[in-house]
Amino acid sequence: MASIWVGHRGTVRDYPDFSPSVDAEAIQKAIRGIGTDEKMLISILTERSNAQRQLIVKEYQAAYGKELKDDLKGDLSGHFEHLMVALVTPPAVFDAKQLKKSMKGAGTNEDALIEILTTRTSRQMKDISQAYYTVYKKSLGDDISSETSGDFRKALLTLADGRRDESLKVDEHLAKQDAQILYKAGENRWGTDEDKFTEILCLRSFPQLKLTFDEYRNISQKDIVDSIKGELSGHFEDLLLAIVNCVRNTPAFLAERLHRALKSDTSGDYEITLLKICGGDD
Repeated sequence: MASIWVGHRGTVRDYPDFSPSVDAEAIQKAIRGIGTDEKMLISILTERSNAQRQLIVKEYQAAYGKELKDDLKGDLSGHFEHLMVALVTPPAVFDAKQLKKSMKGAGTNEDALIEILTTRTSRQMKDISQAYYTVYKKSLGDDISSETSGDFRKALLTLADGRRDESLKVDEHLAKQDAQILYKAGENRWGTDEDKFTEILCLRSFPQLKLTFDEYRNISQKDIVDSIKGELSGHFEDLLLAIVNCVRNTPAFLAERLHRALKSDTSGDYEITLLKICGGDD
């Protein structure tokens, strides 16, 4: 069984000897005039952390009186444009826009909702909710409520509230108690108490859930994944399985999603996943 992942998920770290003014000038030169120096844009924007990229954005605005994302949009095109713009967009704003996109128009992209809401921390979710309201003048919870239903909606709303415990400390007694509750809510009864699964999997910390899943195996002689697959269905099942996979190894979960998206024939799916994963370094 994979061990729980603790620490940074990405590989981009603060660039040493960073100077936002130097980078802003280099970017301006790369997109000024005829032709674009794509290699320069890539070397700067992919080797700076999110925090550093936001400082470049502010410096660019101060030095040239224009938004960097607007200049990138005007000079680039296609997937490369989308990636470069994503890299200079504040993470919370980017996630908010992807969530809106996943619920806009006919049909809902449940995979995108699951991918974002299961992999963000409580602090990040609060920032995303604030960004969502700032951009769209509507709460994220209201849109989730109108575009989803049932137990899937309840779980999404719980995650969107940003109330998951982020402590790294674990409580063995609580793990045994929660494991027993999950067992009684599923394997050990006729029918399933979905609310118990939502309450525990959407609110407990990842280290706590890891211990809970171990205790669950001791009680039921089954892995929690097998129980979820046997007791639940649909998008609610998909969401809970995503949480379990993130608890055990978030980078592996994201790698699997990226691999699946790259093989998908659905237009645009791979691009959304690629941008969400490659745009972050938390």
